[in-house]
Formats: sequence, structure tokens, C-alpha cells
Amino acid sequence: MTPTVSLQKKYLECWRLRKEFKTDNGLFVAVRDFTLNISEGEFVSIIGHSGCGKSTVLSMIAGLHELNGGGMVLDNHEIVGAGPDRAVVFQSPNLLPWLTALENVTLGIEQVQPKASESLRAEIALHWLNRVGLGKAANKKPAELSQGMQQRVGIARAFALQPKVLLLDEPFGMLDSLTRLELQDVLLDVWSTHQTTTLMVTHDVHEAVLLSDRVVMMTNGPAATIGEILSIPFERPRQRESLVETTEYMHYRDEILRFLEHPNEKAA
Repeated sequence: MTPTVSLQKKYLECWRLRKEFKTDNGLFVAVRDFTLNISEGEFVSIIGHSGCGKSTVLSMIAGLHELNGGGMVLDNHEIVGAGPDRAVVFQSPNLLPWLTALENVTLGIEQVQPKASESLRAEIALHWLNRVGLGKAANKKPAELSQGMQQRVGIARAFALQPKVLLLDEPFGMLDSLTRLELQDVLLDVWSTHQTTTLMVTHDVHEAVLLSDRVVMMTNGPAATIGEILSIPFERPRQRESLVETTEYMHYRDEILRFLEHPNEKAA
């Protein structure tokens, strides 16, 4: 493992990101000196204890939080504010309850393809709903869907935007264990086909090892930063059944657990 940044070709570049919040007790530094380069088509996870700034980093990249230091570049263009080149999936999919699953996905497509015909947008939306296994539920409204099905709609909506970067903020964190495993497999399947550059925040060690090319481990806050980075060299496409019982899988899992037991030992 190494705390240095990747030497791969840069696609998403984060340089010395810093985020501060004003509180009644003074200035609170949530994240400092967060430097990370992600290659096009790479799947990277950020893991760490609660309050370590994982979601803060994701929100900065999404353009939802202003920076207090550092800078970000995506595909050779500086990131300033939110944009359709970055699609975000949160724990809750935040679907519009008066629209069907198809209409919720189509709504996003309208923003990125305003000149496309209504029939084409619906065709694209249905394609992505089929990809996440919800084609037969396209005309159902959120209240008619389980929590896991709603999150499938959220994933379909994000991929339908065809973003340069997919940002996942603990997307399965509110789901029961069985549904979580099912959705991980859905994400693996869809991602393996399209290989959208992805940054995911998670607190689940198994999830990080199964899905990621690299796992970024954060030190505890305040002033959290990158402690170590672990490369996961498993070939793709990946199958859960063929990985989780292997010695190599257990090794990478244990390396992350070891870091999480003492996350600030190597902090600068």
C-alpha cells in the first residue's frame, strides 16, 4: 500500500482539496490536502470511519460544496460548480413521487439531451431501466416500488445521463443486507459493460474490495486526509462467488480492516 497518488493517466484530478466550516466554536477543518488522480474508466472507493470527510470530498467533486483550497480538473477542464458531467447517486434516490420510474429517468435525460425527441428519450430511459432489471416496472410510481427498486431507478437515472464521472455516496447504505448484495451485483454488471469512471463512498469493506480498482482510506477527522491507498488487482468482469472465499480477497479485506483499526497512525 502507498499513500501517494496514482501514476496512471489523469482523468479526474483532485489537488490538495480543503474544506472548512464555520461553527460557534470557530473554524472546523473537515478535509485537508486531499490529493488523488483517477484514470478514465477506473472505479475508486473512499472508505473511513463516520465523520472522516468521505461525503464531503464527494460533494466537493460534485460541485455541491465550495472549496476552501486546492482545485479539481475533469477531462482537462476545471470543475466549477455542479454539472451534468458528474452524476450523483445518494443513499436515497430522491425520486419525484408523482412521476413513474420511466418518467423519473427521462427527466434527467431531458437535461442533457434537450433536442432529442420524446420517443428517443423514453427509449433511452427504458434501456437503462432494463439494464437494472426494472423494465417491467417502468410505469410504476415510487410508492409502488420497494426501497431497493427505487435505488435501481436512481442508478438507471445516473447512467442514463452518460456522465464522465459517476459519484456514489453510500448508495446501498439504507438497504437490508440481501438487497444490498443484489444491488452490488447490478452495479457490477452495468459498470462492467460501460466502465464509467466512478468514485464511491462506502463504509462497507467487502463492498469496497469487490467493486474497486483502488480503495482510498481516510484518516479520522478533524482535518481528515488520505492515509493509504490500496490497489485491488482482480480481473474484470468480477463474480462475487469466485472472489469472496479466495486468499487474495481476504488479504485485501484484512489490509483495510488493519488500517481502520488505527487510521491516524500514518497521518501527516
